[in-house]
Amino acid sequence: MKTTYFAKPGEVEKKWVIIDATDKVLGRIASQAALIIRGKTKPTFTPHTDTGDNVIIINAAKVKLTGKKWDDKIYYHHTGWSGGIKSITAKEMLEKKPSDLLKKAIRGMLPKNRLGRTLNNNYRIYDTAEHPHGSQNPENVAI
Repeated sequence: MKTTYFAKPGEVEKKWVIIDATDKVLGRIASQAALIIRGKTKPTFTPHTDTGDNVIIINAAKVKLTGKKWDDKIYYHHTGWSGGIKSITAKEMLEKKPSDLLKKAIRGMLPKNRLGRTLNNNYRIYDTAEHPHGSQNPENVAI
């Protein structure tokens, strides 16, 4: 009888991947990036192990949203003080810090456990086309 293959953390080969967000829809980029980060695009996917690749997302400031989401999509956070709920629209967030839009979208698509907190370190988001990861020899992924 054959046994199921489970990848061990030491035998996983991680590579670096670049995704260009220019004129792409936010959710489409985030879902593809989450699949790559999680390792679901590899045949050696193991649910309880970090088998994914490292992702570099460039041109985050040029991401698109469909419909009226620039004004209607609201992100909330709480300061911890009573009455301290704060809100910001997607348009304001794009002007203030564009990488946070993609960061929140990708983080919401990863598991909410110890593995998810580890996977949050496997992606980098840059607002422009420049990035300091040339020595990792990243390969481009078309979305």
